[in-house]
Amino acid sequence: MIRMTVAQALVRFLVSQWSERDSSEQRLVAGCLGIFGHGNVAGLGEALLSAGDDLRYYQGRNEQAMVHTAVGYARMSDRLSTLACTTSIGPGATNLVTGAALATVHRLPVLLLPGDVFATRVANPVLQELEDPRSYDVTVNDALRSVSRYWDRINRPEPVGVRSDGRHAGTHRPGRNRCRHPGPAPGRSGRGVRVAGRAVRQAGLARGAAGARAGDPVARRRHRPELLPAADCGRWWRHLLTRDRRAAHVRRGHGHPGGGDPGGQGVAAVRPSAVRWCPRRHWHGSCQRARWADVVIGVGTRYSDFTTASRTLFVEPGVRFVNLNVAAFDAGKLAGVPLVADARSGLTALAAGIDGWSVEPAYRAATARLAHTWDETVSEAYGPGHHPLPAQTEVIGAVNDVAGPRDVVVCAAGSMPGDLHKLWRTRDPKGYHVEYGYSCMGYEIPGGIGVKMAAPDREVFVLVGDGSYLMMPGELVSAIAEGIKLVVVLVDKCRLCLYRVAVPVGGHRRLRHPLPLP
Repeated sequence: MIRMTVAQALVRFLVSQWSERDSSEQRLVAGCLGIFGHGNVAGLGEALLSAGDDLRYYQGRNEQAMVHTAVGYARMSDRLSTLACTTSIGPGATNLVTGAALATVHRLPVLLLPGDVFATRVANPVLQELEDPRSYDVTVNDALRSVSRYWDRINRPEPVGVRSDGRHAGTHRPGRNRCRHPGPAPGRSGRGVRVAGRAVRQAGLARGAAGARAGDPVARRRHRPELLPAADCGRWWRHLLTRDRRAAHVRRGHGHPGGGDPGGQGVAAVRPSAVRWCPRRHWHGSCQRARWADVVIGVGTRYSDFTTASRTLFVEPGVRFVNLNVAAFDAGKLAGVPLVADARSGLTALAAGIDGWSVEPAYRAATARLAHTWDETVSEAYGPGHHPLPAQTEVIGAVNDVAGPRDVVVCAAGSMPGDLHKLWRTRDPKGYHVEYGYSCMGYEIPGGIGVKMAAPDREVFVLVGDGSYLMMPGELVSAIAEGIKLVVVLVDKCRLCLYRVAVPVGGHRRLRHPLPLP
């Protein structure tokens, strides 16, 4: 018989959890960020103190920022590892809501452990407790229900393993459960979450391959496909395929031009035909390619307004969509052919289904010209030579030149993500980390901390505007306290010239005059 509190049982459970994929194991919850106060200091605080380095504690300065740090860590860890966050019962708990919404939008796993009221309720109402006349079971933590993938209130230690077990597996899937628990790993007490691939169903594969290669009677004339392995959640293209497998997919020679929206810009590092996917009129060749496309193959995309220009971008009559996604909800969008599978098995099967088919040489040449034209535009935007103050494009160019091939750029809100998406030359699948699904101001510095924690061997460049910086500058203290190195580039737009870059649909370069700000 072991006597434990709920917090002790939870910490003991988390310490024993590991994730496994492709025979590679890592900690499922690598540490815990926390700010202690009413409701968690005497419970979880004591449990973390007893755990020591088995579940390392990191001091946070802002509860929302702690979740952003966990999100950056989980994304950089390919969703196989994350951080927990603990807060007090009151303002600390409600401060988690924005970060939880961001994580849920991006289908990224974080574990939130806010304090709650006394189980006995003897002292009610206590400090920071919100009394709800409808029910004594309602607390401020219920505000997290609508922005969380899973929510539970645990009052006793016995069900900790039972309730948490399957839900940890669920953090690795944006759709249905794709994971299974194999039981204790050899030589280790505890359990592992084995992330298993999800194979594509043959019925959907046949329809998807027909649409992709323009082989069925209805789509026989189709010859201008568009591979969209990015869009909002295009990190699946990076995360679930190794670089070698991606390169092999490119070498097959089908010739689908590809691009990347903010979630999957790293695809440009491995696809020579990639053009930055910026669905805005007069930006550059991706807009023209979208208008040409009669088949759109979406990999891991939510097809948001930015991806589709509010569903006005793909205008070719009869355009069809083939949607490869692990979430059936996203795979069925835009009346597309749904291929519910992970990116690795799905792309492999789809490539085999269209083996021997290739895009027409003229279309390859046209997309290559668009890519080359935009590359020249980027070079010109990097060095316009404004004096005495540089344009924002010059700042991006300077950072891009200094950054190494494996370094990571982090950004989130304001005008900077748009310019980065147009201009940043990505050289590594994980080198481009921009949070633009929720566009949350203040994400940059705490998100950069999480990226650096997950990838200490890479330099992390945080590009942040003055408005977003003022949201959470205190997280620089967290970085210093933990000895985490960040390169923060603060762009004060009141001291810069904004330099607008535009290319007409025809593909000819045009640089507009800079717009100096006061």
